[in-house]
Amino acid sequence: MADSLYIANLEKESGKLVVTLGVMEILSRRIDRVGFFRPIVPGDGSNDNDINLIKKRYNIGLEYDEIAGISHDEARALIAGGDDRLLFREIVRKFSEVRKKCDFLLCEGPTIVGMSDAFDYDISIRIARELGSPTLHVVNGRDRTVAEIEKNIGVAEKIYEQYQCPLLAIFVNRIDPGLLAPAATEIRALHRDKPYRFDFLPEMAGFSMPTMEEITEGLGARHFSGPCFSLQRDVHAIKVAAMSSSNYIDFLEEDDLVVTAGDRPDIIFATLGAIASRNYPSPAGLLLSGGMEPSPSMVKLLDGIGGLALPIYLMDGDTFSVARQAGEIKGVVRPHNEQKINRALGVFESHVDTSGLEQRVIETKSATMSPLMFEYSLFQRARSIRKHVVLPEGCDERILQAAEILRSREVVDLTLLGDEKIIRSRAATLGLKLQDVQIIDPRGSELREEFIESLYQARRHKGATRDYARDVINDVSYFGTLMVHTGRADGMVSGAVHTTQQTVRPAFQIIRTRPEVRVISSVFFMCFQTKVLVYGDCAVNPNPSSEDLAEIAIRSAETAAMFDIDPVVAMLSYSSGDSGQGEDVERVRAAVLLARQRRPELKIDGPLQYDAAIDLAVGSQKMPESEVAGRASVFIFPDLNTGNNTYKAVQRSSGAVAIGPILQGLNKPVNDLSRGCLVADIVNTVAITAIQAQAMDRQPSGR
Repeated sequence: MADSLYIANLEKESGKLVVTLGVMEILSRRIDRVGFFRPIVPGDGSNDNDINLIKKRYNIGLEYDEIAGISHDEARALIAGGDDRLLFREIVRKFSEVRKKCDFLLCEGPTIVGMSDAFDYDISIRIARELGSPTLHVVNGRDRTVAEIEKNIGVAEKIYEQYQCPLLAIFVNRIDPGLLAPAATEIRALHRDKPYRFDFLPEMAGFSMPTMEEITEGLGARHFSGPCFSLQRDVHAIKVAAMSSSNYIDFLEEDDLVVTAGDRPDIIFATLGAIASRNYPSPAGLLLSGGMEPSPSMVKLLDGIGGLALPIYLMDGDTFSVARQAGEIKGVVRPHNEQKINRALGVFESHVDTSGLEQRVIETKSATMSPLMFEYSLFQRARSIRKHVVLPEGCDERILQAAEILRSREVVDLTLLGDEKIIRSRAATLGLKLQDVQIIDPRGSELREEFIESLYQARRHKGATRDYARDVINDVSYFGTLMVHTGRADGMVSGAVHTTQQTVRPAFQIIRTRPEVRVISSVFFMCFQTKVLVYGDCAVNPNPSSEDLAEIAIRSAETAAMFDIDPVVAMLSYSSGDSGQGEDVERVRAAVLLARQRRPELKIDGPLQYDAAIDLAVGSQKMPESEVAGRASVFIFPDLNTGNNTYKAVQRSSGAVAIGPILQGLNKPVNDLSRGCLVADIVNTVAITAIQAQAMDRQPSGR
């Protein structure tokens, strides 16, 4: 079952609030705790009408600050400063925090009106991709032909395809009522093969028009006479009364807001007469310009008219300026405007198959996982049970920057190894704060003698002496490994400076493998724009046997499941199914049989070519009976040469974020970094190490 839904648009004035209201009405009937979220809120973010409306009408049990993601002003500043990744990271964080408090979270994308040039026009869909929610897209059909509407639909479809966003439905809104039926018929016929549904909503007369309340509040007008509460009458047009009253009255139309100078009693009389007469339309209100109040006699006259239905307000400024300002105010659906709300819901429910939409929304679960969402989930899980991770390469600038991020976000407790004076000095130079980070220098640590003895005992069967241990203990990789071995730390991350061999050799020698593990292996998390895949083994085993490959597959599936990735395992080769022969193919085929025998509950198949494993159309053609072909989430390469080159080729050509290698099979977690790693790579690897430590605490010593 889905737990979130996103409503997006690419055009101004698409009327997506009508869709938001209709969907909220559907959800509130079925789900107890429905939440609401806006990723970017107009202006300074302090008073958003859509949030106020939905929060009040549907009794949303969230604070305003929880519903509002980031303000337009803050977002513009971040993007102008070239820090759009921080913008999306903050939106993902707030979205994820709110989603935990709801059974279902409806998100309404940013309002396009008033968005600055700093934003790309497709920012709403980019946000949808990062959040990974199924999406409803709203197209503006107002004053457009079917061909124009179809063109805008095509633009939207291409962007959703580009960003690989799960699109649930397209709503074409605000269509001319006379065009509604033919447009629906033609557009549905053109898109009959699309997996998403199409719905069509007509333009509602007067729905986007402002009320007298909105205009008088927007202008800051001063009440002079007549009603001043519940001014919910829509203003259809602004009329400037500059001619004589006898001529003006013939231009008056129903629901006009009349603007005239305050010293025109004739216009006031004519307007009052129109309200009283059956032969003339009734205006919505009167706005007196120039800051001039009518004469005392006129005031006395107005005060004596009981039940005066004409609201009269005063404004400074000349008549035409006041009329122009009034005409710029747009109508919105306010929380207390029940008339507009009910009209919107009536139109939505009469033109949309709400039962079908409800079923589609509830049953659709997005498989999308953006790198930012994956990163956020790592942080949340890591900080849930705080672990202690040691970073041996404490003098490296990237390590120091990562340490500050990890501590400021309270992901883990940290120990850095190295000369404390050098580390503190370098951190100060970089402007980093590391007050809560422990720093140990292996050369002068009080733990040296204990660690020398532990290392000697661990390696004496291999001929190691205490003198050897005394020399080796100065190596930060050995010292860090012994911190993990003796329980001073829960895991270790290294490799920003040291080679893989320097990082993992101490772990192999001291921490060693779990009893049930045949061979230590590794995986990379490959974070694409909309999904996370697992690649193994790309770092440790050069030429694995069939038994080794089966072990790698099983451990990789366990790692995937540990991080909420449904393990569907493809054993890769240069041929698929029974189509090829040869020693390499047979080795993979034997590995599949061994893995199935040891873990019959696993979805695992092979040999499979990469395209058959990842592409459903290709997989269905090459291996139509396979439940793995085209659906794989875990990819096991036949040897290190293939795996290492493939992950790097995919990373460089697709822009995927590669996190790893993550080692599998050790008694305690130790993970390696690439010497070309970025700060984000270090941060993510440390979080993964902490989660591995949590999982090991829950596991028995053997299966």
